[in-house]
Amino acid sequence: MAPYKAPTRSGSRKGWEFGLGIGIVLTCVVVLASGFMIETTNTDTFCVSCHAMNPFRDAWKFSAHGGNNPRGFRAQCVDCHLPHGDFVEYVTAKAVTGTGDVIQNMIIDVNTFDGMANSEKNRLKFTYDSACRRCHQQLDAAPGMPRGGFLAHRTYLRGETTKKCAECHPHVVHKDLADMVDRYFSRQIL
Repeated sequence: MAPYKAPTRSGSRKGWEFGLGIGIVLTCVVVLASGFMIETTNTDTFCVSCHAMNPFRDAWKFSAHGGNNPRGFRAQCVDCHLPHGDFVEYVTAKAVTGTGDVIQNMIIDVNTFDGMANSEKNRLKFTYDSACRRCHQQLDAAPGMPRGGFLAHRTYLRGETTKKCAECHPHVVHKDLADMVDRYFSRQIL
């Protein structure tokens, strides 16, 4: 009687290697596509693809953050409206906010949309101190800052207040936002 010989698994090994190769290729494609999508959706041009965002973009264009400054610096929407902590926090907030914006854009009637009420209500919810602090690091040493501003920033830096940047600086990024929203939406009704 011949000794028992176990079946070889060369076919199984080739299948595993093929699956691993496909997995690596798909992972690379997803990572590269994700990076491209993050960059593509980080622009004001993308943000105004939602019709209701137009007056907010127009008000931003006239502000210092929209390029109306001596250096010509332009912050993008995501520079202020997404947290700048770790990558997972950033991407998660981006996905949740973007999904919410898409859903709202599908269900709101732009002719009856009260953009300013929405803006005031959500300003603190969608403006992150980590975003402000990413660019504005020298809060207590800005040239020409009045004494009151210096004292308020010092209190903030020491953690002696719970106020957020957007509470004291509500109209810094969107110049004349209330007028812009009123003009935009009154045009839409006509």
